[in-house]
Amino acid sequence: MKIENLFKITVTTIGLSILFTACQDSSDAVNSQAIATADVQIEAEANNITDDVLVMVDETYAQQEFANKSEMDHLNRWMPDCATVTQVVTNTTKDITIDFGSACVLKNGNTVSGKILMHYVSDPVALTRSINVSFDNFYNNQRKIEGQHTILRELSNSNGNPQATNTESITITWPDGTVASKNGTKIHELIAGSDTMVWGDDVLSITGNWTFTRKNGSVHTTTITTALRKELACRYIVSGVVSLENNGQSAVLNYGDGSCDDLATLTKDGVDEIIHLRK
Repeated sequence: MKIENLFKITVTTIGLSILFTACQDSSDAVNSQAIATADVQIEAEANNITDDVLVMVDETYAQQEFANKSEMDHLNRWMPDCATVTQVVTNTTKDITIDFGSACVLKNGNTVSGKILMHYVSDPVALTRSINVSFDNFYNNQRKIEGQHTILRELSNSNGNPQATNTESITITWPDGTVASKNGTKIHELIAGSDTMVWGDDVLSITGNWTFTRKNGSVHTTTITTALRKELACRYIVSGVVSLENNGQSAVLNYGDGSCDDLATLTKDGVDEIIHLRK
């Protein structure tokens, strides 16, 4: 009887060892594979989604804090008229809700729905402010966004420009079931347009790094090596370079020479490939 039990234990142990090794090998295979072009396109798409959020949050914040709100309301804003903004104010805090209803088209053509929620401590003399951002059933072109952003907003950085440092932890779900998460930091510096209060001439310089994870287990880190240039009059990044790394595998994505188009150059193993960026 003891021999039989010992045999069962031995067989079970061997089986578990084989299963663990197989799972480990499968995980290693996923994480060490070459960075797929589809992954790069999906990540670029995710970056556009988060950029939309940051622009909307920043403009809404400016509108609520602007000294002459009557003037601000009549400016050519990036935020569409179909968005409803409400706020709850206490002696020390502000809670702002941006409600896009069931469908609201942004100036760049993307359709959003649901709500963006903002919370921050109200201090009219502060030169910096931390804004917590979350989502309530929020979609961008039918892609659901969940998670949170913490945005440190500076009136003037070392270059004398407005700047927002965004620490993000978000998950995006596509209509086809594709799921990806993004964790890291992006810095938006407004390098043009801050003196006009008109969205069409605003230009952002974007730097940062983050980790991008797909539902299938593939993970890579992304670093902006040449600052990305985002012109609000264009729905795409117009220039800049990012480097992607995955356990020794690497790729470089070059957004181009400043033209407003959906083209970028992806370089892997010394081979260039022109890819189309998705909205």
